[in-house]
Amino acid sequence: MGYKAKFINKIVCLLIISWSALMLLAALLSMYRDYAYATILAKNEAVVSVKKDLAYRKWIASHGGIYVPITKRTPPNPYLSHIKNRDVNTSASQQLTLMNPAYSLSQMMKDYSELYGTKGHITSTILMNPKNKPDAWEEEALKQIEKTQEPIYTKTEINGEEHFRYIQPLKTEQSCLKCHAFQGYKVGDIRGGVSVSIPMKWYYNEAFKTIVLNIGIIIIVYLIGLGVILYGRKKAKEIVEKKVKDYEQHIFSFVNIIEKRDSYTAGHTQRVAKYSVLIAKEMGFNDEKVDDLYRACMLHDIGKISTPDSILLKPGKLNNLEYEIIKEHVVVSYELLNSVDIYKDIAEIVRHHHEHFDGGGYPQGLKGDQIPILSQIMTVADAFDAMTTNRIYKARKSVVKAIEELNELASKQFNAQVAKAASVALKDVIIEHNITQLPKSKIEKERFVYFYKDQITGIYNKEYLDFVLAYNSSDEFNMKHLYIVYLHNFSQYNTTHGWVNGDELLSKVANKLDSINTNDLIFRIYGDDFVILSEKEFDIESHISELEEILAGSNISISYKKFDIEQEDITSTEELEKLF
Repeated sequence: MGYKAKFINKIVCLLIISWSALMLLAALLSMYRDYAYATILAKNEAVVSVKKDLAYRKWIASHGGIYVPITKRTPPNPYLSHIKNRDVNTSASQQLTLMNPAYSLSQMMKDYSELYGTKGHITSTILMNPKNKPDAWEEEALKQIEKTQEPIYTKTEINGEEHFRYIQPLKTEQSCLKCHAFQGYKVGDIRGGVSVSIPMKWYYNEAFKTIVLNIGIIIIVYLIGLGVILYGRKKAKEIVEKKVKDYEQHIFSFVNIIEKRDSYTAGHTQRVAKYSVLIAKEMGFNDEKVDDLYRACMLHDIGKISTPDSILLKPGKLNNLEYEIIKEHVVVSYELLNSVDIYKDIAEIVRHHHEHFDGGGYPQGLKGDQIPILSQIMTVADAFDAMTTNRIYKARKSVVKAIEELNELASKQFNAQVAKAASVALKDVIIEHNITQLPKSKIEKERFVYFYKDQITGIYNKEYLDFVLAYNSSDEFNMKHLYIVYLHNFSQYNTTHGWVNGDELLSKVANKLDSINTNDLIFRIYGDDFVILSEKEFDIESHISELEEILAGSNISISYKKFDIEQEDITSTEELEKLF
């Protein structure tokens, strides 16, 4: 997974977690609601059942009880024996008995329980019929009813099965005294209650069916939502990747512009990225880390935008102050990358790619494991590219020699494990022969020699002569002959005519020498002497008279010496000076 997917995946993970949590909550709420609704339905049935019983009882009470035929099922109520005319004869063959409201209701409750499983019970603390004795729950409920005169309900177990239990208080009315006055009740007294027990099993079964249906619907909705999120992730990833790709193209173009400022390091960024990826894969880093490292390498020198051209483009060695200034590019790179959200994760890698394992690097002098491991990989890749690239004053090394040097510096400049991995990962790398810091195009050469131009005469200076002699007989230069032109008594001319006039005269001499042959290289050395490098030998004597015309009346004399560069093995100004 690359950085391009990190942000999207974080959002998608958050959405999936949120969506899953929402659907789980919906499922739990649905289960809770359905099971709670089962209780509500049971309560409603209990209330309706009790109200029905009370309505039936009230109807009977309003008629003073009812007379029913005496049968085996409806024998005379022994608890009403104190009432006159409890039993009456309607004919010789039929005898009726009085059934009071409570007795009639208990009979009906018994039938209802057998038919539907709903157990009704009329009960009291002062019993007329022992069969109406309250159970433990009813007894506790009756005590509360005495205080609150309100219905009591709850869920509890009966014979191991959960029931919804409900009890409605019975208030004594005038019609009740016919049968219960002897018990001491007065109108308005709580005389007991009508209790009902509803088995919860059927309601729970129905609730379970509803839950299964709802969960199925929730799962379908969840899967649809998940599909939408994943589809959105795909589209968002495509959009973001396109935007990031466009953004990175601009950034990498910006890096290319920076490299074009420094034509001697062209392609360096891509090569360091390539070498770093090979090393990281050899060390077993995952794709995400490899991608981070690649991006860090592509941007590791972006801070050079702040380095002055006079330092960045200087072909020669830097002095101490210049070196301190160019070291600042890693800090600038870090600050630039750290200010951009998509590059924050690689800013630290870039910041420390010039640290050394032994603590001798910069910018913070970190050592060992203090240095991020990806930075340590980039350090090795950066050094390997430098070793295998033609430098201004140092020819490139072969891959074998470069790897040997990496191992020699292991545990000093480089992490030993990284150097070991590089030895394997980079051993088959093919270095292009055209990889060089030396200028190739006319424009590059002109930019290059800008630092080697003499400011007074516009021709080349001694430093460039050293450079050309060092790289002579190579693909860059093939000079065979060297001429030294000496100007004598020039300091006296400066004293007499002033430095400005002296500079003008030097420029005239330089221009004349530069016009001798367009393929020659002309250098001003040691103030008032000149060197001509030429591929072909020419007759300099024929041009001396032209120079003398320029110097006429100045009291300056002129002489020259001629050398065969290859025969004299001249490779530096120091060796040339010995031949003066």
